[in-house]
Parts: sequence; structure tokens; C-alpha cells
Amino acid sequence: MPSQAEVVVAPVMTAVDDRGSYVDWPAVIAGIVIASAISIVLLGFGSALGLSMVDFRAGNDVNPVWIAIAAGTWLLWVQVSSFMAGAYATGRLRKRHNDATEDEADIRDGAHGLLVWGGALVVGAIIAAGGISAAANAVGSAAATVTNAAATVADDAGSTVDPTAYYADWLFRPAAPAEGAAPPAPPVADTTTARAEAGRILAQSAISGTLSDADRAHLGQLVAVNSGMPADQATARVDEVMTAVDQAKAQASAAAETARKTAVLVAFLTAASFLVSAVAAFWAAQKGGDHRDKATVFPGLFRRF
Repeated sequence: MPSQAEVVVAPVMTAVDDRGSYVDWPAVIAGIVIASAISIVLLGFGSALGLSMVDFRAGNDVNPVWIAIAAGTWLLWVQVSSFMAGAYATGRLRKRHNDATEDEADIRDGAHGLLVWGGALVVGAIIAAGGISAAANAVGSAAATVTNAAATVADDAGSTVDPTAYYADWLFRPAAPAEGAAPPAPPVADTTTARAEAGRILAQSAISGTLSDADRAHLGQLVAVNSGMPADQATARVDEVMTAVDQAKAQASAAAETARKTAVLVAFLTAASFLVSAVAAFWAAQKGGDHRDKATVFPGLFRRF
């Protein structure tokens, strides 16, 4: 009898359809989720430790520029770490198309890392915008409450809040009599009109940046008449108050300049950290794709328990 021939059935190889998009959106979305989650966790730990760009806690004698640099360094660490993790996961999960060479596959993996970087930035911007809007609403409500309370207090006190009121009060404080000297003349009972005029003069000097000799002499006369001080003491009081006003203006100007420089530095460091994290995401996605192609494993790290 003829021997039966052995029949071997070979599996049918199906070609992979490479006509679709080269962008693996599920892998990109997975990377965005991972990067966003890691950044939120790290930023939460940083905020608990005082490492925050908006609320960086340090000693009073620390230069704000160094505070901005320290906070920017922390932000850079958070961004690079989170984007590298998300991009690596995307590169590892991305499906490789059969028509790609090694170099082309590396470029596509890196491009997926950039998509993770851009997507995570967009998600972060949306979250930040929502947080800013909520904070603005809360601040607006608080400001309205404070304004209403201040208006009530002002109505009860019969006066309004005036930035020059403190210095006007300072001008008309009665001087303590020197030991052995004759008691000063009694002050005028109602100094409301004089205080209002002095406040207007102080406000005008703050706007113009200087106090004219005529205004200085008139202020001295007002103080002498309404406080009971001698003319020389009244003039000395005006000079003392104007020196304090100039010092307050200088301190406010220095604080504003420091705040401006700090804001510029923070913006620059933030933009620089974004660029560095983009490069890191591109490299990490390529590394993830390389490990995917080589089936690289990490013994003891990712294994089932």
C-alpha cells in the first residue's frame, strides 16, 4: 500500500496594513495621562515642602532672585521627570509599522514623545486656567466682602480710606513740651479742614515727586496753627514727615522693581524648562521604542509577584 504523505499546514501570514496613520493616539494618550499624574504628585509634594513658583517659602533675608531660581529648578525637575516617564511609556507602547527603517522608527518614536509633551502642556494649561478662574472668583468674592465691610466701617467712622491719612495724622500730632519750657498753645479743636488740605498737598507731592517750597511753608503754617507747636517745630515736623514719605516711596519702588525682575526671571525659567523637557521627552520616547524593538526587560523591577 502506498504510504500516506505527511501533510504540513503552514500558517497563513497576514500583512500588516500600514496605510493608516503613523500616529498611535492610544499610546500618546496613555503617555499624557502618566506624565500628568506624575507631575501632579510631584508638584503636590513640592507645595507641601514650600517648593512652589507661586508660594515659595524662604527666610526674609533671602534674595527673591534666588527664590525664583530654586523654584524654577524644582519645576524643571518635575517637568523633565514626568515628561520622560510619559514619553518612555508611549515609545514602549507604540505600534511600529513594518515600512520604517531603524532611523525612521526612532524619529517616529521621538515624535510621539513630543506629542505627549504638547498634550500634557495643553492639559496643564486647561487645569491652570480653571484654577486661576476659580481663584479669581474667590478673590472677587472676598474683595467684595472686604469692600462692603470697609464701606460700613468708613460710614460709621465718617471718613474714607486715604493713603495720606496716616501722614496727615502724623503732621498734626501734638508735640510733647520740652522739660522746663513753656506749655505750647492749645491746638485747634477741629482740624478736619486742615487735615484734608494737608492730605491733598501730600498727594500732589507724591504725584509730582517733590514738595515745592511754597507748599512746604504752607504745611508748616498749617501744623503750627492747628497743633499749637512753635513755627520751628512745625517746620521740623513737616521735614520729618516728608522724609518718611520719600523713604516709603523708595521702598515701594524697590519692591516693584524686584517683583518685576522676579516675574521676568520666573517666566524665562518656565519657558526654558519647557524646552528642556521637550528634548527629554523626545529622547525618552526613542529609548522606549528601542527597548520595545529589542524586548528589553528589567529583571526584578517589572515582574509579576
